[in-house]
Amino acid sequence: MNGAVSLLSTLRANGVDVWFSNPGTSEMHAVAALDEVPDMRGVLCLFEGVATGAADGYARVTGRPAATLLHLGPGLGNGHANLHNARRARVPLINVVGDHATYHSRFDAPLDSDIQSIARGSSGWFRRSARPDDLPSDVADAVAASYGPPGQVATLVLPADVSWGELSHTPSSWPVATRRSPSVSADDALEAGLSRLRTKKTVLFLGGSAVSKEGLALAARLAAATGARVVTETFPANQDHGAGIEAPERLIYLSEFAISQLQGTEAILLVGAVEPVGFFGYPDIPSRLVPPDCDVVHVAPPGSDTIGALEYLVAALHAPEVNVASGERPARPTGELTTFAMAQAVGATLPDDVIIVDESNTSGVHLFGATRFAPPHEWLTLTGGAIGFGLPAALGAALGGGGRRVLAFESDGSMMYTPQALWSMAREGLDVTVIGLSNRSYAILNLELQRVGATADGAASRHMLDLENPTLDLAGVATGFGVPSQRVTTADDFTAALERSFATPGPSFIEAVLPKGLS
Repeated sequence: MNGAVSLLSTLRANGVDVWFSNPGTSEMHAVAALDEVPDMRGVLCLFEGVATGAADGYARVTGRPAATLLHLGPGLGNGHANLHNARRARVPLINVVGDHATYHSRFDAPLDSDIQSIARGSSGWFRRSARPDDLPSDVADAVAASYGPPGQVATLVLPADVSWGELSHTPSSWPVATRRSPSVSADDALEAGLSRLRTKKTVLFLGGSAVSKEGLALAARLAAATGARVVTETFPANQDHGAGIEAPERLIYLSEFAISQLQGTEAILLVGAVEPVGFFGYPDIPSRLVPPDCDVVHVAPPGSDTIGALEYLVAALHAPEVNVASGERPARPTGELTTFAMAQAVGATLPDDVIIVDESNTSGVHLFGATRFAPPHEWLTLTGGAIGFGLPAALGAALGGGGRRVLAFESDGSMMYTPQALWSMAREGLDVTVIGLSNRSYAILNLELQRVGATADGAASRHMLDLENPTLDLAGVATGFGVPSQRVTTADDFTAALERSFATPGPSFIEAVLPKGLS
């Protein structure tokens, strides 16, 4: 048995059953090993950023790692942006990066590179396998490292001769990683949280597993018992949402508005989250969003037992059960297709138990509110801010979602980073509805141009931020990748197209032509 077969066999023994791959020459034995380990699903991706983003989406909906197969340092570099998002989402993810044969590296061949330096920016664990016999234990260690907690990216380098080399003996069983349980909050942190809840104007700031249905319900009880406010991260990795689920405030993306939102807060309790700071630095706007004299209490750090911490606080305060607010879904919109009408159509038609992947950026400002009383669903967002996340994450979420429909919102500028994911969706026959939001502009950058004080209004700067001349044909791009597509320009047509897509197996693409820019 060669090293590549042992690698896949060990991954399978550890519950890893999907391999998002963009291989090259150094990885050919790993590709061939798929024939020897048929219960490992290999998914071909046409760009490394699709493979890494898909592994992120898969991990978010399953809680388990997928693996990637990447081609040397340049392939890992191509996948870095979505590894950054996965790192910020704190999900388990395993990179397998092929490399030159160990004896070949000293010749400094054209594709030779410092893989460890490339991996350092996104990986919490790194190892280079030295011998075929080392691979099973190396793989098990990578799996264990990926789980954390908190979850992280683990990168294992696979030299070509380690991949094709034969093991001296085949193990009677493949090593299985030992997973550590989430840590329990320290008593002093919990007592500090209780003290602030009893005596100060407090915000419970939730992230990670605390934005599950269970965590949101516990936080609502604390708020009802103490008058505290509940606020979630701006971009949670995976939040439960919809009818019957608590829907607290989200922290506003714009720093100056977030500062106003938190104004008057005397204590902020961090549960599954870190202290919020501005996405960027702006002239005359603080980077820290909490008031200067606000107490910051780390009640349950990311990767810890957030539910256990919230349960402790609820029990200590004897916080009673609360009724979740109820309401009506939006009416089906008619007329012009604005961003508001688009959101209303989604809220009116969304089926039960959908996975939403949101890279709508400025065009999706109304979506979260419009789906407040839609059937329960999950919401995946752009944790790290590196665009090109939406389509790959939708691919991975569909493969990990157990047959659930995925609804992906993709802005036109962001779509151009990783459109190749559409081809993989078509090839795998996945039930994904993609909404391509066409406003023909990098609208967020037009807004940021003003916010950072770069207030130029000349033709040269405008030319850098619009997406016309020529106008992108999003539906044409999707058709070219094998996904049935259409373009709609009215709210009536958009609503009808949504309903058809939800009722039709396989992927579909709807280009929603919206007013240009921020509207």
